[in-house]
Amino acid sequence: MVGKEMSLRNRLSKSSEKPEEEEDQGNPTKESLEAPSNGRVDIKQLIAKKIQLTAEAEELKPFFMKEVGTHFDDFVTNLIEKSASLDNGGCALTSFSVLEGENKHRAKDFRAPPEHGKIFVIRQSLLDELFEVDHIRTIYHMFIALLILFILSTLVVDYIDEGRLVLEFSVMSYAFGKLPIALWTWCAMFLSTLSLPYFLFQHWARGYSKSSHPVIHSLLHGLLFMVFQIGVLGFGPTYVVLAYTLAPASRCVVIFEQIRFIMKAHSFIRENVPRVLKSAKEKSSTVPVPTVNQYLYFLFAPTLIYRDNYPRTPTIRWGYVAMQFAQIFGCLFYVYYIFERLCAPLFRNIKQEPFSARVLVLCVFNSILPGVLVLLLTFFAFLHCWLNAFAEMLRFGDRMFYKDWWNSTSYSNYYRTWNVVVHDWLYYYAYKDFLWFFTKRFRSAAMLAVFAVSAIVHEYVLAVCLSFFYPVLFVLFMFFGMAFNFIVNDSRKRPIWNVMMWTSLFAGNGVLLCFYSQEWYARQHCPLKNPTLLDYIRPRSWTCRYVF
Repeated sequence: MVGKEMSLRNRLSKSSEKPEEEEDQGNPTKESLEAPSNGRVDIKQLIAKKIQLTAEAEELKPFFMKEVGTHFDDFVTNLIEKSASLDNGGCALTSFSVLEGENKHRAKDFRAPPEHGKIFVIRQSLLDELFEVDHIRTIYHMFIALLILFILSTLVVDYIDEGRLVLEFSVMSYAFGKLPIALWTWCAMFLSTLSLPYFLFQHWARGYSKSSHPVIHSLLHGLLFMVFQIGVLGFGPTYVVLAYTLAPASRCVVIFEQIRFIMKAHSFIRENVPRVLKSAKEKSSTVPVPTVNQYLYFLFAPTLIYRDNYPRTPTIRWGYVAMQFAQIFGCLFYVYYIFERLCAPLFRNIKQEPFSARVLVLCVFNSILPGVLVLLLTFFAFLHCWLNAFAEMLRFGDRMFYKDWWNSTSYSNYYRTWNVVVHDWLYYYAYKDFLWFFTKRFRSAAMLAVFAVSAIVHEYVLAVCLSFFYPVLFVLFMFFGMAFNFIVNDSRKRPIWNVMMWTSLFAGNGVLLCFYSQEWYARQHCPLKNPTLLDYIRPRSWTCRYVF
């Protein structure tokens, strides 16, 4: 890094010295710019000089931008880690490797306290910074223009076919059917997550040092917490979704919040239990139990890593909040028009022909464009707009909910940067704790376990929300995704690997949209009178012949 910086400085110094050398050596050039008799400047020589300086600046520009893009993030990260390591009173370190004395050779002998983990600092989301650049903001304007064209296309087609403007949103109203039941279910989940884990932890923490059998005391409270996680938050919302046959979007609201509350409750317990154990070991008179307000703030904060305090911004920009929610509604209508104009005609026009390789290939390639648009809109609506809106309302300072995943040249980097919020939870509570329990010799097994957990949860969400089990995502994620993670690793830095990553990402989203849409339409138009459990697992699109 130092060598590259020196080379860049040498180029800059040489470029700055070059005009001086020319000026010293080429007195005729200086003299030629001055007219000998009337004092007029030679315009041709002046223009030539400007062209020469511009060419030198353009020659240096790519080197300068490359150096800045390569080293700025590393510089800031190292600066944060160094400054944090000197701060004994705050969030001190970034890893679980803080071992002292004779226990340095065994990671399992030390449970990392909560401050040894993710560092929260005040920073903007990456897109907010990029949108300040006019060239990047133009891409945002292009998506808005495309939405306007989708709307106009729908209105024109409806006017030509019906002779009038048909402003109906039947698909959207169907998708959010029985939304009040979903909202009541959310309220029940929120109140139970707010009360039961907190008071269960409080009762355990205050009675741990006083108990004559602390192990039994801990096992009892741990068992009750597991019953809450699996029984109340696990089966309860799923039963409501299935028993009341909620619509797909309403199901997504319940299931996503179910998973979020489970992860939040786990983080709260995981971060605070080591503090109580350390306090009891030191025989401290005070028990480190967070306040209800701290836990309540964490339940709404856009992070899955618990801290007693987070960096806060000084004010709330309500105009910014309104803009984020407006963009969320815009993305919602955008997805609606994509399904209305690109997806519905594709699957409604499937003729009476059996499931074959020809039908499958045509379906996949026709699904790539809408699949990629839905992927980008989902990312922008949730990971940027939704999380930033709540972060602004809560004055939550750390807005790094994602990184520059679009520049990834490997799938390992893509998985780390696509969704930083979930990745942090998986890294610290799944991957790191797995290594703590089984020692650091099983890194590959830990990574495999994280992939398995993530793939199962993703497939669970789709199975419950769509009312059928069709493990296409599980196969892509668990087998191809994991293989790409090991094969196309971080050593691949050339631009061609970024092209390969985007190509496979496009194809994968086309496969997902094609398979799940075919299965959805097959189950809608080939229903069974008395379906069994096996019918929910057996693919209907492989055997159903239907006409739309």
